[in-house]
Order: sequence, then structure tokens, then C-alpha cells
Amino acid sequence: MNDYLKHIISEALQRLYPDLELPEVVLEKPRIAEHGDLATNVAMTLAKPLRKPPRAIAEELVNTLNYDAGQLEGIEIAGPGFINFRFAPNWLYTALKGALEQGETYGKGRQLAGKRYQVEFVSANPTGPLTVGHGRNAVLGDTVARLYEWVGADVDREYYFNNAGRQMRVLGNSVAVRYQQLLGREVDLPEGSYEGEYIVDIARTLIEEHKDAFIDQPDHLIFKETAERVIFDDISRTLDRMNIRMNTYFNENDLYENGSIDDVLKRLDEKGLTYKEDGALWFKTTSFGKEKDTVLVKSSGEPTYRLPDIAYHAHKLDRGYDVCVDIFGADHIATYPDVLSALGVLGYDQNRVDVLVYQFVTIVMDGKPFKMSTRKANFVTLDELMDEVGSDVTRFFFLMRSPGTHLEFDIAQAKESGEKNPVFYLQYAHARIKSIMRKVEETMQFDGEVDLPLLQHETEIKLMKDLLDFPHWVISAAMSKEPHRLINYLNDVAAGFHKFYHDCRIMGEEAKLAQARIALLTGVATVMANGLTILGIDAPDRM
Repeated sequence: MNDYLKHIISEALQRLYPDLELPEVVLEKPRIAEHGDLATNVAMTLAKPLRKPPRAIAEELVNTLNYDAGQLEGIEIAGPGFINFRFAPNWLYTALKGALEQGETYGKGRQLAGKRYQVEFVSANPTGPLTVGHGRNAVLGDTVARLYEWVGADVDREYYFNNAGRQMRVLGNSVAVRYQQLLGREVDLPEGSYEGEYIVDIARTLIEEHKDAFIDQPDHLIFKETAERVIFDDISRTLDRMNIRMNTYFNENDLYENGSIDDVLKRLDEKGLTYKEDGALWFKTTSFGKEKDTVLVKSSGEPTYRLPDIAYHAHKLDRGYDVCVDIFGADHIATYPDVLSALGVLGYDQNRVDVLVYQFVTIVMDGKPFKMSTRKANFVTLDELMDEVGSDVTRFFFLMRSPGTHLEFDIAQAKESGEKNPVFYLQYAHARIKSIMRKVEETMQFDGEVDLPLLQHETEIKLMKDLLDFPHWVISAAMSKEPHRLINYLNDVAAGFHKFYHDCRIMGEEAKLAQARIALLTGVATVMANGLTILGIDAPDRM
């Protein structure tokens, strides 16, 4: 219905004002249900350019609308110029029938059909297991990718495998020291090393495979390479456990080996945007409005993160993606603009890179924040979290707030059983419907086609309208990159189901009415299952 209304409104505006640049038509539910099903303020947005009272514009627009009476029961002007629309009952029944026929595909759209999207997320350095700090990135990235797929895009999920630089050397040295210690050497772990028990486990693995063959070779690459392999295997298992599967893994080293790094430096230099000072190579980011220039290569000769990031993003765009989506934590908010500026200078369309910046997560244990550090090993791993609360709860909690807001992950709340737990509230709704349907199948028999117009109760009408909103909320969550919008919608549907269950009986009702109500419940179960699937969460038939 949203698409239909936008079409007829835009068509009428073009007829009325052919020379005017028309605004986007925005439709929202009125705050008071009695005012209608959807409303637009387009007349008010046109008041200034047309130099007319918004109510007068609204009247012109309503008189010009060419609409199907089978879809709209009424159109009214309210207040200073809002236009309210009421759905025709027959449209509701026809639309519900269509939704039921679509089943598992209901809610899928074609808005991004033919578009190639790449979503790059997680991309944690393989220096330790994935922690709760990585969890929000992982779940957001995967769910945004699922949303894009539901609106028609061809999506690749990519993990940027950052295995170069100082942190990896520190990792290798940490393993080498633990290896020597386990073999009886008295050697201290340097300040700043990785101290987790997982480092000791990797050292034990080396001893099992190679005995003391490398006792006098603490700089041997085997320490770094073994740690990298073991840790990344662990990361892959954790992602799989969270129902996350990457399409590609991109190795940072490839950027150095295939000449991408050198090419970026050469092209920036040709543009006159780099210079040397104090032994370091600088990028003239002041040319793009920054207060200070930015180091690309340190005086030690080691690149900063920005240089390979620029080369990596150029490589991504060269692969032909229409849009490359980056999922970044708030600590990147000041760095990614440098990458975009460089891409623009190198001739790329910056609009093909879309960045989602999320706020960080605080783990709350026993009512107090729990500080985490991978190096000091006082972190909570994602596996430990899933051991405590399960993968469904873990995913849901990371998604239930806007990415732009700080998230407190309350372990006690996540461990709640029953409907007090927000994810169980949705899963129970689906399971309860399935239970009702099994009971009805055992005790009642239906003949003939479903007579949906028998659904006349106000609770039934409200629930139908909610179900028919599902495609709109999928699109909204996808385009905004805000999966919590879908969660909020599913909560409303679950609440509508519980009210329906209280107000409208099935068992003991006349067969035709019971059959229609079971069809409505089938629609609710479909929406709940499809919505939870998008979120990467199970929709159980029994709980």
C-alpha cells in the first residue's frame, strides 16, 4: 500500500505542478488510529515553494488523486494540511490472501535487484578469540547483509584479514616466550604482550608438534604463523556458531604483494598530496578540511592503518561492487573520512562506500560494567557469552538497540527465561501459534476456501494491518541499516497476536470463522518466522 500511495500522490503532483521539483513523499501512521491508516505531510512541505497555504495544496491534491476505490475507502484532510488515507476492507482481505500465498517469501522485495553489495565486517586482527567487543560488529554486519538480500541485492560478506603489522609481531613473540617458558627457559613476558591462556595453549600445540626444535629461534615465523592459523580457525568456528558465514576473506598482505600499496602512494604523490617530514610520509588531509595532515608511513617505514585501508577500498571498488558497506566501531569515526577523501582523489565515487558506525558495548555483570582487554586476558569471549545465554539471545541483544546508541549487554537479563527475555517473547509467540494450529488440526475439520471477510473484529482488523506492514519495515530496516526497526515491528505484531488470542476464540467457534482465524494466525506465524530469519534467529515450533 505504501508504494501504491506514493505512486498515485507523485502522479497527481506531476499533473498539478509539472515544472516543480517535487519532494519525496513520506507516509506515516497517524498517532491516533481513528485518523486513518496512513498520512502524508507532502502538502506542508510544498507550502514554501508554491507560496500557498498547505491546506489549499492538500485540497488540490486530493481532488486530483486518481485512486482505486477498491483499495482506499476514504481520503481526508486534517489539521493544517495532513492528508489521511483509509484502507478499503476488501483490500485488506485480498492483500492478506496474497501474503499467505507467498509464505516464506513474504516480505521480500526487488528494490535493490541487480545491485551488487559488499558488506565488510568483523575484520578483527587474528590476535585472540572474538570477544563481546567484536560481537556487535559481527551481528550487525550479517543482519544488514540479510536485509539487503531480502530487498533483492546480490550480497558478498567479506572479512578483511589483517595479518600484517606490529600487533602480529607482538602476538608471535608472546607465543615464543610461552613456548620457551613451557620448555623450562627462564624468560620474562615483555610489557605489552598478549597474556591470555590461549597463548599458552598455542605454545603447547607447538611443543606437541615440534618438541624443542625452535627453543633457540624465538624470532622464527612459525610462532606468528601458528598463532594466526589457530586463532583464525577459532574465529571461524565462533562466527559459524553465531550463524554467520563469510563469502570471502581478504588478506592484507595481498595489498603489498600485488602492488596496490605502491600504486596508491604513487597516485597520491602525482596529485601533490603527500610529502615527507621528520622521516615520515604525510597525506595532506588539510586539503579536505581537516585541522592536521595525516601520517601514511611512519618514520620507521611502517605504514599506518590508513594506507592499506585506502588501497583495500580501491581494490573493493575495482571489483565492481555498486556499494561497499563498512561496519565500523566508534573509534573509526575520525579515520574513515581520510579513506573517503583519498578515494575521491583517486577518481572513485565516494558514494559507493557506505559506512555504518556503531557505538560500543558494555558488558554488565552483577549490575556493574565489566572492563575488557584482549591483552590482559580479562575479556569475555563470544563463545563464553553463547555458552551462558545461547546464540539466539546473543544475536538479539546486539540488535535490539539502534547502532548509534551505546549498548549495555546485561548478562542477567539475557539469562532470563520465559517472556521476560525479549527474544523469547517473539519466539514464544511463534511457538504458541504453532501449538494452537496443531490443536485445531487434531479437533476440527475445515471444508472449502477460507472466507477472510469473516474477520470483522477490531482486533482482527488491526492485526491484519500490522501483518501487511511487514514489507515496509523490511525495506525501512534495510535502507537505514537499522535492524532494531524490524525488532520493534515484530514486538508490535507479537503484542497484537496476544490481544487477538484474548479477544477472539477459535475452538468452539463456527467452522468458517475458526478457519478464517486460523488463516490469520498463519499470517502472523509467517511474519514472525520471516522476521526472525532476517535477524538470524530461530523461530521454534515448540518451546
